Amino acid sequence: QVQLVESGGGLVQAGDSLRLSCVASGGTFSTYSMGWFRQAPGTEREFVAAISRTGDSTYFGNSVKGRFAISRDNAKNTVYLQMNGLKPEDTAVYYCATKKVWGSYYTPATYDYWGQGTQVTVSS
Repeated sequence: QVQLVESGGGLVQAGDSLRLSCVASGGTFSTYSMGWFRQAPGTEREFVAAISRTGDSTYFGNSVKGRFAISRDNAKNTVYLQMNGLKPEDTAVYYCATKKVWGSYYTPATYDYWGQGTQVTVSS
């Protein structure tokens, strides 16, 4: 059983930056690739970013490429999402999740454990 807790969300203005954190417990963090997804009301859950177990490989959704970065610190059981140049369309609840061993990085169906999410709101 893995527990994930996101933090760092809040209300910011367009163009601002924010860093989200996700702390894992109850499992061996370094054995999991990790992903970030987001979901706004009335929308499907959208892939944001993912990182391999060692951090050697990263993946990004098209809407955030060039603006967001993902990193991890396995010693701290933590994955981060650095969000720069925030836009109102980035407003959503952001979730971190552990990835299953198999399958695509890009779909929530290939992730198993999920956090409760942290709200990010970007005003115009």
